[in-house]
Amino acid sequence: MIIATWNINGIKARLDVLVAWLKEANPDVVCLQEIKSVDENFPAGPIEELGYNVATHGQKGFNGVAILSKRPFDELIPRLPGDDDDEQARYLEAVISGNEGAVRVASLYLPNGNPVDTEKYPYKLAWMERLIAHAQNHLQQEEPLVLAGDYNVIPQDGDCYSAQAWADDALALPQTRERFRTLLGLGFTDALRAVTPEEGIYTFWDYQAGAWQRNNGIRIDHLLLSPQAADRLKQCETTSHVRGWEKPSDHIPVWIDLAI
Repeated sequence: MIIATWNINGIKARLDVLVAWLKEANPDVVCLQEIKSVDENFPAGPIEELGYNVATHGQKGFNGVAILSKRPFDELIPRLPGDDDDEQARYLEAVISGNEGAVRVASLYLPNGNPVDTEKYPYKLAWMERLIAHAQNHLQQEEPLVLAGDYNVIPQDGDCYSAQAWADDALALPQTRERFRTLLGLGFTDALRAVTPEEGIYTFWDYQAGAWQRNNGIRIDHLLLSPQAADRLKQCETTSHVRGWEKPSDHIPVWIDLAI
């Protein structure tokens, strides 16, 4: 089962790019972030025509996540537990059955956290704590679980083109990285790092200052696997050529192949 994650940066602006990539890559499951659309306005038609079931947790103009699946959804959870007052659409979880069992997949859009001297950074850290608690609960079920999405976390200095340029950013601050390591310490595997130690593999290039052309990128889109999913990992790759397409997202798809 091929499971991909992609911050699409606006589904309406990127629909043609998404459809083209779906036709090219033919993934089984896709986790989308930053759809920037309410559920009722999500353009599901062209995606459903390709054989996908579509589930969304949207928000007008901001955030929003979705999961596309060639197989039916056995279960859907439309928000991250832990804060009933949090109205930001950043989390969607689904259970999907494959040929060799089921997998639980979450599409998550972790808060950016900038500027760090505002309420946005404490919100980011609190959101990460909620994710840690939720993930820990799921690990007790001992099932294949994939936490896929835009984490807005640069795990290590080798995951960005310039550690100095990002040193004071919410994506790379010690408190951010510490919580990401806590998540891994629960027993999750960073899928890309499981298949390669190579540095300089990026998933995001800003639209400004020729970042794509100069390869000034960062790696912030991750697929974290529970032990039961990691045992089934066959491959993990990035799809960087999509960033060079017309009207691209500033992120690229990252995908894994699981024996499910």
